[in-house]
Amino acid sequence: MTGVSDFITGGELGDELEPLLVRAAELKEGRPWAASDALAGRSIALIFEQPSTRTRVSFEVGVAEMGGTPIVLRGDELQLSRGESIGDVGRVLSRYLHAIVIRSGSHERVAELAAEAEVPVVNALTPEHHPCQTLADLQTLRERFGSLEGLRVAFVGDGNNVARSLALLGSQAGAQIVVSSPPGLELDAGAGAELISDPAEAVAGADAIYTDVWISMGEPEAAAKREALAPYRVDEALLAKASDRAIVLHCLPAHPGEEITADVLYGPRSAVFDQAENRLHVQKALLELLVD
Repeated sequence: MTGVSDFITGGELGDELEPLLVRAAELKEGRPWAASDALAGRSIALIFEQPSTRTRVSFEVGVAEMGGTPIVLRGDELQLSRGESIGDVGRVLSRYLHAIVIRSGSHERVAELAAEAEVPVVNALTPEHHPCQTLADLQTLRERFGSLEGLRVAFVGDGNNVARSLALLGSQAGAQIVVSSPPGLELDAGAGAELISDPAEAVAGADAIYTDVWISMGEPEAAAKREALAPYRVDEALLAKASDRAIVLHCLPAHPGEEITADVLYGPRSAVFDQAENRLHVQKALLELLVD
C-alpha cells in the first residue's frame, strides 16, 4: 500500500513520483507482452464529459493490458445529465468498480467526486490541471536526457492547465520550469515556475520547448487571444535560441501553423509522438500504484 489515494493535481504523489516514472519505463520496455497483471479481475470506470483521443485510448488499452476491464462512459450516458449529483455517482460507482478516471470541464466537480468516492479517482483533465499529461512529459524528458534534475524546460504560450501541471510536477522532479506568456494569459504566480514574458529569453539555453494549442477545448474562438499569442509561436527561429540538444514538446492535438510550425512539429527535434505514446505507460504505472 502507498499513501496515495487519488490523483487530482499530481501533487499527491510526493516521493512516489520518481519510482512511478521508473516503473513506467519498465512497463514500456516489457511491452507488448504483459508486464503487469495488477488489474486482473478489476474494473475501471473511464468517464469522459469531453471528447478525447489520447487519454481515452491510452487508458482503455492500458487497463486491458493489465488484465482489467475498462468501462467507458460519456457524460450523457450517466444520470448526471438528469441532475444526479456527482457525489452520488461516486458513491454508487464505488460499489461496482476499483477506480474512476474522469475528464471534466469542472475541476471542482472532479474534486467533489474524489471526496465522495471510496475508490481512487484520477483526473484525466480539467480546466485547472492535466497531471496525466505531465507524467508523460517527464517520462519523455527522462528518456531523452537520462535525468530530470536541472533540466530547463520552457513552456511558451497560454499559461493553462498543461503549464500549471508541468510547473507543479516538473519542479517537484528537479527540473527548472519556465513559462512565457503574454499579459493577461500568464500562469498564476507561485505555481512552481519562473515567469518570463519574453519568449526568446525564456527559451535561451532550454533543454526543451513546450507549447499547446492557443484555443482550448470548450473555449470560444478569440481573435484577440490569437493576436496576443502570435509572438509565442514555436518555429525554427525560436528553437535556434534554445540549447543545441533541445527537443520540442506538445501535448496534442496540434494546429500546425498556429502555435507551432509544421517543420518543427514534424522535425528531427520533435519528441511529440513519444510523449503521446508515453501517456499509456505512465498511466499504467499510476493505476498500478493506486489500485490495490
